[in-house]
Amino acid sequence: MSKVYAFMADGSEEVELLSVVNVLLRGGHDVKLVSVTGRKEIDSAHHIKIRADYELSEIDVSDGDVLFLPGGMPGTRNLGEDEGLCKALLKAYEDGKQLAAICAAPSIFGKLGLLEGKKATCFPGFEQELTGAEYTHQGVITDGRITTARGLGYGLDLGLELLRILAGEEKSQEIKQEIQYDQI
Repeated sequence: MSKVYAFMADGSEEVELLSVVNVLLRGGHDVKLVSVTGRKEIDSAHHIKIRADYELSEIDVSDGDVLFLPGGMPGTRNLGEDEGLCKALLKAYEDGKQLAAICAAPSIFGKLGLLEGKKATCFPGFEQELTGAEYTHQGVITDGRITTARGLGYGLDLGLELLRILAGEEKSQEIKQEIQYDQI
């Protein structure tokens, strides 16, 4: 069982966050919601209150296998401005961890220099912020240890892709069938 940290801030897109989390939980992984706001409850992009398991200061990110960022505005900006999270992402990548982001959030990886020479996707309008990446219009793409997704409509696809990486194609297909998802 892998450990996944899903980070969130005020303005994070709730469906992008929770669809990925749901698929990974169904796949048997230990997924923890982590707030970077200094409090456990966030106000999502559409004003739904979501309670985190932890605040960033309460965890050791180095024990995570995957670090995941949802998009949304101003959630992406709020995540990207958190120095502790940015340092954790850089260290996790250096340590060989898998990173994932959806919608506008791949721009955080671009600003941190993590997309250099990689293929990546994002929500339309954020392509220029994928510094160093080769932009692709694909819904979900994994290049090495970075997985990016274009937007909310690809939340389940991103969850299934991360499940494939963590547990294999068979497990990903099992969960895909379990949730009655036949779009990919």
